[in-house]
Amino acid sequence: MACLESEATVLRYFLPAMVTGLLATPEYMSAGLSGSPGDKSVTLARKLERQAVLYDTTKSLTFLLTEEAVRRPLLHRAGMAVQVDRLISLSHPPNVRIGLLPTSSVTCRGPMNMFTVYDHRLTTVETFTGRIVFQDSRDIAEHLRVFDTYEHLALFGDVARNLLTHWALRFRS
Repeated sequence: MACLESEATVLRYFLPAMVTGLLATPEYMSAGLSGSPGDKSVTLARKLERQAVLYDTTKSLTFLLTEEAVRRPLLHRAGMAVQVDRLISLSHPPNVRIGLLPTSSVTCRGPMNMFTVYDHRLTTVETFTGRIVFQDSRDIAEHLRVFDTYEHLALFGDVARNLLTHWALRFRS
């Protein structure tokens, strides 16, 4: 993943089920790894190192998250509030766009799979057991079309930050 992220200049992440490690707090990442076998410290360290890509202004990163992905409680309430605060913070750099798809959004198809499109050359789809890599231009075009459809429905900027602030307050109450 880090190699793909370092080579690409335009990255698009579709996140229907949970927050990606790039946007996650260490505590959230640890909770997400809780079902994984073996020593998780190396995996956690690698995930944290990958977050450097967020600060590379030569890259454009767009993250589309469903309300379910943001609000599914992997942690205690205070930890979830901190995770949502992190999303708010990361929505400010000019090269990072965080879009939200509230459950009230009307969509023509349900958000099914977590996927990432790297430029226009490769798409990865995450499953429970690993990743599927698509290099065929037709598969990449279809994932870009799906991404564009959801991107047009997503909330960005101050509207998204206000919604995230509301969700963080609900975790704190």
